[in-house]
Amino acid sequence: MQAIDPLSVIYKSVGSEGPYYQLVEAFYQGVEKDPLLRPLYPEDLGPGKKHLAQFLIQRTGGATTYSDERGHPRMRGRHMPFKIGQAERDAWVINMEAALESVPEFEAHKATLKEFFASFATFMINQPG
Repeated sequence: MQAIDPLSVIYKSVGSEGPYYQLVEAFYQGVEKDPLLRPLYPEDLGPGKKHLAQFLIQRTGGATTYSDERGHPRMRGRHMPFKIGQAERDAWVINMEAALESVPEFEAHKATLKEFFASFATFMINQPG
């Protein structure tokens, strides 16, 4: 018997894309105010917001629009041009967890998502320290 990936059933439970876009909007509001993270992002945050929402929708069992439009996620490779150390990882997690708290549709999945975000952010580290 194969175990079910707990992330892959979240979209079905949440039921629509709206909460994902709310999550991403709240996250990017934090990024805009974060002196460590903001310089890592382009001036125009619009495309990044769309891509992050589509990635999260796909990763949690929703539409595959992210891969349909952009190919395989290759997240580590896509993030290699940016200096991501422990401090950047921690700031990203803090902002994402704060955003997660603001979207009630994810309440039942907070523990799973927090674990995913923490491990995902750690995987993105590409600089010592």
